[in-house]
Amino acid sequence: MTKIIIYGAFGRMGKALLQSLSSEKNLELLASLGSQEKIDSFLLKADVVIDFTAPEATEELLGKCVEAQKALLIGTTGHSNEMRKKIENASTRIPLMFSPNYSIGVNTLFWLTKKAIEILGATYDAEILELHHRFKEDAPSGTARHLAEIIARARGLEYESEARHGRYGLPGQRTSSEIGIHAIRAGDCIGEHTVLLGSLGERLELTYRASSREAYAKGALRAAAWLHGQPSGYYDMEDVLGFKNRSDLSEK
Repeated sequence: MTKIIIYGAFGRMGKALLQSLSSEKNLELLASLGSQEKIDSFLLKADVVIDFTAPEATEELLGKCVEAQKALLIGTTGHSNEMRKKIENASTRIPLMFSPNYSIGVNTLFWLTKKAIEILGATYDAEILELHHRFKEDAPSGTARHLAEIIARARGLEYESEARHGRYGLPGQRTSSEIGIHAIRAGDCIGEHTVLLGSLGERLELTYRASSREAYAKGALRAAAWLHGQPSGYYDMEDVLGFKNRSDLSEK
């Protein structure tokens, strides 16, 4: 039985995690805490901490998990590049999973995007469209940024120099290397992401739509159970789903 702490339990994702936990037989909830509550008294008894707080709360939590030698699953997005480096460095000391999205469907989209880029090559223009509810604070979404990073890595490019966050005025013709990212905020949309790959004559679109946060929550809980007992390292959902050992869809 894996004992977990849900940190950020009163946010949208925290509530979804608590609702989904009842169907997880291999997980035991040790504590559900808000981001302002003290975690120290629970930490020593926990196996995995699930973080869905805010970027500014992750740094302190990260230090405490390293000190206590506890596995940490981070679902919070919007971290600075400096903070992302700290997270990666901490993974040399504890099992750490950092993913912008724990949905199995979205992580399949990540994998398919990488494969599509490899197959189609650099002649196809890459654009990303993401739609979220009006309350989302960061833009682009962590999922959209990760999709752009996947495309950049597959093409041997740098995300920071090639990302184009919307267009306005007369920006000129798009370059062959740029990666367009467009963030839409409206209503109560849970989340929608489309990767558009277009050439002269055809267009391929890969789209994921979420109808509830249950998909995100179930993926995160599955990942937490997997993370328990792993050696120190930097993991993501591709490790959980076994995608890193696949070269094509037919492999097992």
